[in-house]
Amino acid sequence: MTALLNKPETTSPGHGDAFTRNLYSLRYSPDLGWHGGTLAPMTDLRMHPATIGLHYGQVIFEGMKAFRQADGSMAVFRPYENARRFQRSAARLAMPELPEELYVSGVDQLVAADQVELSDDPDHSLYLRPLMFGTDANLMLRPSQEYLFLVMAFVAGGFFGDKVEPVSVLISRDQARAMPGGTGNVKCAANYGPSFVAQRRAQEAGCQQVVWLDAAERTWVEEMGGMNLFFVRGNGAGAEVFTTPLTGTLLPGVTRDSLLTLAAQHGYRVGESPVSVDQWRAECAAGTITEVFACGTAAVVTPVGRVRDRDGDFVIGDGEMGPVTGTLRSALMAVQRGTVPDPHGWLHHVR
Repeated sequence: MTALLNKPETTSPGHGDAFTRNLYSLRYSPDLGWHGGTLAPMTDLRMHPATIGLHYGQVIFEGMKAFRQADGSMAVFRPYENARRFQRSAARLAMPELPEELYVSGVDQLVAADQVELSDDPDHSLYLRPLMFGTDANLMLRPSQEYLFLVMAFVAGGFFGDKVEPVSVLISRDQARAMPGGTGNVKCAANYGPSFVAQRRAQEAGCQQVVWLDAAERTWVEEMGGMNLFFVRGNGAGAEVFTTPLTGTLLPGVTRDSLLTLAAQHGYRVGESPVSVDQWRAECAAGTITEVFACGTAAVVTPVGRVRDRDGDFVIGDGEMGPVTGTLRSALMAVQRGTVPDPHGWLHHVR
């Protein structure tokens, strides 16, 4: 069993600011390519006020987690999938595509160095944040030529708190997260700042999250905040588990993809299907849609209990976490923590 040095306390670290001690960095320039990979103590960045990434939004990032395994070792969940999505984000923003092996190498070095700060509490994990931005000090409206790739981490607890409880959501009718042909299917910083106004409105309405609709008709459900949504029809072994299709305006989540596989393994009928708000409301009233949950790296699997909307509020099932949601949440966490077999090779073990 791997020994933990200076074993951390197991009190909840929250989400987002319990940063670990190191930072991995790698640079790109046209003449040298990718170079200068360094793992060093976490520090502030120094940059020119005219840095292109600050002005023109050439900033992309990823979110992924590393988990303590039963033998004390560390494993990252599906990092190569995140590496490929990082490449797609880079291509969309006219940035150089970081090779998968360099991406994963940076992640490995940081996890290997900072895993001592993670307790063996199964509710805690290392949240990893790879980031890349254009570093040219030039205000010409053009892509940067040079870039900085970083990997940082923080110790994470629950995204919505220490307990897994159903969240309430507000349907956003007057704002959209993404448009066809835009950047909704990649993970760039510019997608998130404009969402804060709607998120604030949701909180003012007593909800934890906002649900985004399509930009054209404001009818079809797309995502919840920065998370994918799943719906459950029926009950028990014959239940149907489905999610909204990838239309190019929502993010192809790694957790989303994993849950589609796990749901099929558990014998549920699995699919992708568009859902309108009116259909969602009507099927909940009829008892057809029995559960709804959001999923993502941070949220894992989070039940949705209540919906607020200008056309009328409604409750999903009895407003509590349903059995299908609970089953899939447990199944995902078991794979991530290595307590069940990993037939798909999703765990990347850090030596």
